[in-house]
Amino acid sequence: MQKCIKCNSQFGWRKIFKSYKWTYEPLECDNCGTIHKITIFGRFTVTFLTMLPFLIAQFFLIPSDNIFLTICGAALIAMIGFLLSPYVVRYKERL
Repeated sequence: MQKCIKCNSQFGWRKIFKSYKWTYEPLECDNCGTIHKITIFGRFTVTFLTMLPFLIAQFFLIPSDNIFLTICGAALIAMIGFLLSPYVVRYKERL
C-alpha cells in the first residue's frame, strides 16, 4: 500500500479508493499535509486491473451459451480487480 513520501505514513485503502472517482483526486497526507498525485502508470494499473480480468473472464474462462451469466461472471471478476487496485497503485508528490 502507498505511503507518504515525506513522513512514511501509510494511506488507508478507503482513502485511496475514494480518490479514484472520475478525476483521480489528489491525496493529502493526514500526518504532514503533503499532497500526492496519481502517476500515469497508476492510472493504467487501475484500468488494467479492471478491464484485463474482465476480458479474460468473458472470452476464455466463462464461455457459456447464456450471455447474461457470462457478462455477470466477467463483471464480478472485474469488480474484484478494481477493489484490489488500491494495493498496487502508486502516487507521487505533487509539486
